[in-house]
Amino acid sequence: MLVNPAFAHRSVPVHPVWLRLTHWLNALAVIIMVTSGWRVYNASPLFDFSFPDAITLGGWLGGALQWHFAGMWLLAVNGGVYLLCNLAGGRLLRKFFPLTVRSVIADARAALRGHLSHADPSRYNSIQRLAYLVVIVDLALLVLSGLVLWKSVQFPILRDLLGGYDMARRVHFFAMTLLVAFVALHVLMVALVPRTLITMIRGR
Repeated sequence: MLVNPAFAHRSVPVHPVWLRLTHWLNALAVIIMVTSGWRVYNASPLFDFSFPDAITLGGWLGGALQWHFAGMWLLAVNGGVYLLCNLAGGRLLRKFFPLTVRSVIADARAALRGHLSHADPSRYNSIQRLAYLVVIVDLALLVLSGLVLWKSVQFPILRDLLGGYDMARRVHFFAMTLLVAFVALHVLMVALVPRTLITMIRGR
């Protein structure tokens, strides 16, 4: 039986169920970890500022640490499922590669001129590919530096690789800052192209 290509295209979800589930669980884990992490930071600030209590989670240091550890396990397990599903189905290579400097520059110029197309939500442009790959590496760095802060004695090699405990705190802070900047840009792009939110909820 011949299938109308237009209807066949509609029957294939842009985002499969596992991707949508891991995306929203990841969003929940990031919110928990960032806001509870800000509360933990306030107990011993690295720099001459602290985060307003109203945007932190946990109420006090002990409560914030409990939330942070809970978010850590959710992020680690959910992130592992996301990576396994991407690798097993070949999606990682199919969606994020090839990626070249030339294509990133070309898409960046198109974006600055307002000419970057979002007509096909199933295809990532080079800016999106680079951003998602950077945030995956950033999340891995957050987990590794977080392990040093949590169990510094048990991970001496990892602690030394990150330049010691104090440097690991800085790495963790700046990796968090990069993640928050990514989330802010991500939300802005969703506001500019609301259809992407629908596809991440319904799959189409």
